[in-house]
Amino acid sequence: MRSWPEKFLSEIQEILKEEYDAFLAAMERESAHAMRLNPLRKDAEDCARPFMRGDSVLWEENGKYVRLGARPGASLAHAAGAFYMQDPSAMSPVAVLNPKPGERVLDLCAAPGGKSGQIAGRMMGKGFLLSNEIEFSRARILLGNLERLGFLNTCITSCDANALANALPGFFDAVLVDAPCSGEGIFRRDPNAVLEWSENAPFGCAERQAEILDNAAKLLRPGGRMVYSTCTFNRYENEKTIEAFLSRHPEFEAGEFTLAGVGRSVNGSIRLWPHKIDGEGHFAALLIKTDGKDGKYPVNSETKGADSARMLLEKDAFCGNFDGVFHFGGDQLSLLPAEAPDIRLLSGKGVRLLRAGLPLCKVGKGFVVPDHALAMAMRTEDAGRVFDMDEATAAKFMEGEEIAAEAEKGWTLMTYKNMPLGWGKASQGAIKNHLPKGLRRRNAHWSEME
Repeated sequence: MRSWPEKFLSEIQEILKEEYDAFLAAMERESAHAMRLNPLRKDAEDCARPFMRGDSVLWEENGKYVRLGARPGASLAHAAGAFYMQDPSAMSPVAVLNPKPGERVLDLCAAPGGKSGQIAGRMMGKGFLLSNEIEFSRARILLGNLERLGFLNTCITSCDANALANALPGFFDAVLVDAPCSGEGIFRRDPNAVLEWSENAPFGCAERQAEILDNAAKLLRPGGRMVYSTCTFNRYENEKTIEAFLSRHPEFEAGEFTLAGVGRSVNGSIRLWPHKIDGEGHFAALLIKTDGKDGKYPVNSETKGADSARMLLEKDAFCGNFDGVFHFGGDQLSLLPAEAPDIRLLSGKGVRLLRAGLPLCKVGKGFVVPDHALAMAMRTEDAGRVFDMDEATAAKFMEGEEIAAEAEKGWTLMTYKNMPLGWGKASQGAIKNHLPKGLRRRNAHWSEME
């Protein structure tokens, strides 16, 4: 039998009362694992099926439970962005937020990117998602995960909540605050969370959460909605944090909702318990802003040189259509979401911008080098040339090897089961590998089966 901190157990017993024994029994069971299918990859479910248990996550239509012992994260399908590995309970806050295509959405504490990917999947490339992470090293991981999934209507920043609140007050339709917490809800899954926990941790976390929430409130437009979530059970970080926020912010009210497979909210909040659902502990609260000022900001406009750079790209690598604003700066051509604010608003205000929109290509004199991010955002019909690889060839490509093939000369979208893996450049009976070195993995387990 596993052991848990006594103070933690006494708090749980006080909350659950007669359900306490059922909770303890659930904490002895194996954690459930899940994946979230990427709606931008039309064959995602077929590719993921060998790893699937056969049932779905009730509160997320693209959520699928994973078989015990399966290794989907080491598969080619994963490298191609067919799915994202995510705890099933962690999919609940975005289900409560319910982002829609065309909205302006902020994920304020976004790393490693699971919830941002879930938001972007629901937006289907329409609207604007700003994903922020205060820790720069984790923000880079966030960037990599969103790039692999192929989303093009995102910007990624690394700063504290106060800097964003000063830069874009009243701008967003919806804000997700998946706040740093004491992590009690993942004790079963992560033994390190137990070791790092202390009796005072929930109180310190609650102070930090209050500060983040106060800044998040400024970023939301009147009529907008905010979801606050944690992966802890502690009332100081959950219900008491929300009660204190509402007392400080009369311009907000609790919003009631129903979460499929869980039930109806109570005072705008809901809990996921491991003895009631197939997942870990989680908490989510919906908050509606009823008053305040609506922020109006200039949008991006196409820059000088963007049109000629775009024509070079279309001539050599890309024949599709993306909605957005083409931006050319230095030697970089990018596509910015039409709903995004002018990116110059963020500079000089303590906001570190890692990526604005979708990088398309580097531009030289009469030639372009297409970006890996562009490859991952493309469909096969968008590419001038496509080379679809079998499993063995795709594994070689992911290891950085050159591919022997008679193919039309030029930039070629390298795919596996019609899903993108990166760029190659064909010439003289071979396709030179242009997969970024940081993504190459030698001696990896690339098989679709265990």
